[in-house]
Amino acid sequence: MMSERKHLVSAEVDRLIDATKGGRNAARDRCFLLLMFRHGLRVTEACALQLSQVDIESRVLHVSRLKKGLSTTHPLRPDEIKAIKAWLKIRTKIKADTDDFFLSNRRGALSRKTAWLAIRNYGEQAGLSLPAHPHMLRHACGFALADQGADTRLIQDYLGHRNIQHTVIYTASNPARFEKLWR
Repeated sequence: MMSERKHLVSAEVDRLIDATKGGRNAARDRCFLLLMFRHGLRVTEACALQLSQVDIESRVLHVSRLKKGLSTTHPLRPDEIKAIKAWLKIRTKIKADTDDFFLSNRRGALSRKTAWLAIRNYGEQAGLSLPAHPHMLRHACGFALADQGADTRLIQDYLGHRNIQHTVIYTASNPARFEKLWR
């Protein structure tokens, strides 16, 4: 018996992000989900993101890892820049007195609980076959990088893992690594 899957596949992530369209916090939530997925952010890392960590001029995201992880700087892709700019356009109108990047409806930092509830609700709206939660996006990032053929050490660095044993789950279960066998 297989245990319940703990990650989303890329098509499910796309459906999850698409579910934000038309919502009250569509720009924020789209940006939030996209950055969580693309950069393998833990929910607390995403909620704690500061304006100074997002550099759209240099097209980089400074990722501060928790759990004694290795902090890194990641490049931002064009669709991420577009989502960030759309969110920042709305964020500037909020006039919040904080450097938190993602704001709640009360103008403070977005909470873990709000993020959890939003992701679960978007998962339901997207018709996902399993209940979605924030850490699934971090796992989805690792599996997507493995599916693209990224080296285990590179994925380790990208996700900020100090111990490679936390990274091998992404490459060990990737069937693409066996493609060149038995030819």
